[in-house]
Amino acid sequence: MPQHATSGLHRLTRTHKLSVAGVAAAGAAALVFTVVPGADADQGKSQATAVENVQPVAFSAVGTAAKAQQATIAKQADNSAAKGKAEIAAAKKAAAVKAEKARAAKAAANRSAVRTAIPAAAPKAVAAKPVAKPAAKPVAKPVAKTYPDNLDGWIRESLAIMAKKGIPGSYEGIHRNIIRESSGNPMAINNWDINAINGTPSKGLLQVIAPTFKAYHVEGTSWNMYDPVANITAACNYAADKYGSMDNVNSAY
Repeated sequence: MPQHATSGLHRLTRTHKLSVAGVAAAGAAALVFTVVPGADADQGKSQATAVENVQPVAFSAVGTAAKAQQATIAKQADNSAAKGKAEIAAAKKAAAVKAEKARAAKAAANRSAVRTAIPAAAPKAVAAKPVAKPAAKPVAKPVAKTYPDNLDGWIRESLAIMAKKGIPGSYEGIHRNIIRESSGNPMAINNWDINAINGTPSKGLLQVIAPTFKAYHVEGTSWNMYDPVANITAACNYAADKYGSMDNVNSAY
């Protein structure tokens, strides 16, 4: 912009120079006309006046053109400055938009990286396997103990039943009374004593009469009075009630 102004001034100066030169030439001519011998003084005066009248017009025209040109130059300068400011503002705005887009893209990339990393870092949930319960062992049914089919086996089986029912007695006490009453014969029967006379003879290993057997029968044993185990347990149950235990019996009871 200073170059344009300077160039205008150069042209303006040149114009002024031409105008001044013209005025000087006109003045010189007027002076020549004035000093010509025999010339009319009024004519010289009128020419000088004409020259004087021309000078202000030339300078006025030149000044107006220069002002218009200066105004044009100033307007162009203002337009250029405004355009430059607008371009700078647009460039700043574009740079800001670009920076914002870059920031948003970076933030999105970071979020994506975080989302991608989370599944990789988090341990995978392992489905709990159902714990197999140990198979319930079948409850073994108690095996019924077997006893020999003789006096020893009968006494031992009777003692096992008596223990469950809470009936006191010992092997020795039972064995001793069996030997005295029946000599170990389960089919023994007394047909001569008072019980026999009354119609209720004593029977079995421990010589029990029917009413006593029925009254003191032990559940789980046979109802047959001649059954060795049933006869022993019923007799011991009776002796426990009357004497405290078969161990306390040493004679007819």
